[in-house]
Amino acid sequence: MNKSIRSRALTGTALAVAVSTVLTACGGEDSSSDAKAEGTASATPAAAVKDPLVATFDGGLYILDGESLKLSRTIELSGFNRVNPAGDEDHVVVSTDTGFRVLDATGQTFTGIEYKGTKPGHVVRHAGRTVLFTDGTGEVNVFDPADLSSGRKPEGRTYTSAEAHHGVAIELADGELLSTLGTEEKRTGALVLDRNNKEITRNEKCPGVHGEAAARNEAIAVGCENGVLIYQDGKFTKVDAPDDYGRIGNQAGSDTSPVLLGDYKTDPEAELERPTRISLIDTANKKLRLVDLGTSYSFRSLARGPEGEALVLGTDGAIHVIDQNSGEIEKKIPAVGKWQEPLDWQQARPTLFVRDDTAYVSEPGKKALHAIDLKTGRKITSVTLPESTNELSGVVAGH
Repeated sequence: MNKSIRSRALTGTALAVAVSTVLTACGGEDSSSDAKAEGTASATPAAAVKDPLVATFDGGLYILDGESLKLSRTIELSGFNRVNPAGDEDHVVVSTDTGFRVLDATGQTFTGIEYKGTKPGHVVRHAGRTVLFTDGTGEVNVFDPADLSSGRKPEGRTYTSAEAHHGVAIELADGELLSTLGTEEKRTGALVLDRNNKEITRNEKCPGVHGEAAARNEAIAVGCENGVLIYQDGKFTKVDAPDDYGRIGNQAGSDTSPVLLGDYKTDPEAELERPTRISLIDTANKKLRLVDLGTSYSFRSLARGPEGEALVLGTDGAIHVIDQNSGEIEKKIPAVGKWQEPLDWQQARPTLFVRDDTAYVSEPGKKALHAIDLKTGRKITSVTLPESTNELSGVVAGH
């Protein structure tokens, strides 16, 4: 396999998909399919998996080899669980009902590391730090993912929001911490703290604040119901949407580009809006451009390519490759069959996860997972799994 499968140099921020929704996980006891006990290795420990992927299904987790897509291990874990890269070469963060748990995906077993709390939400990687936001408590935990290799819970920074809410936080390279503001009923904006958790500044002109992404020159954006709020060089700037209600709730950033990719919704009354337009937010010029794809997509459809290109998995089954500067749709890469986003956000739908030059796309209707070379558009390999998968992630080192 060529370097399209893996090159550890690309930043995690460039690959982050701002998968952003309220988490109401209800995970339970887990067991290895070999050992039938929580996080324990069997008498013959599994061999290490190369560049593992982790996919969730109803009742557990699949760990797959990142090159062959071979199913290496099944871990039983009841309930609705979520997965995100932890920020190093080996680990993935799994959100369960008890909190964030750290999975050694390479070693194919849960570690004893857990950040307990109800409704574990966003996991953000940036500037060599990983930040966890627990919605049920408002607690923020920051750690260096390199410390996970010790097997012990890393020493790290903590901060607790004034009130619990569905939020997100990100630590900047200089130690500043941006965290959202809100309550369970209403979210209003964001504040920034110094290294000692002393407030530096805030902005509460971002109704319904949701999701985050980082662009080149450390421009940090959070989504609003009427545009985006950008923090850069010590100050906030609001970029308004062209519509009175123009919600950008999910974003994907790249360290190679000043332009962020976001979704875009305009109907506040919709049970489920299936938008066909995406937003491109120029953080350097503080401008917002809308691009109509001609097909709808879901919150698990957004990603960035190795050159900063915007990637959107459409319900037409194709990955739309968009020039982040011009908004031109450069090409469409066939990936899966046509699909429709289900009404319930916890229901499975095709999911896009990008690592370097490779796009991994799940196809729940066929219990399939595909690896696609973004440069050539060629399908590298596919696998059929025992059950339909929901979320898809993997190890991503460096950010």
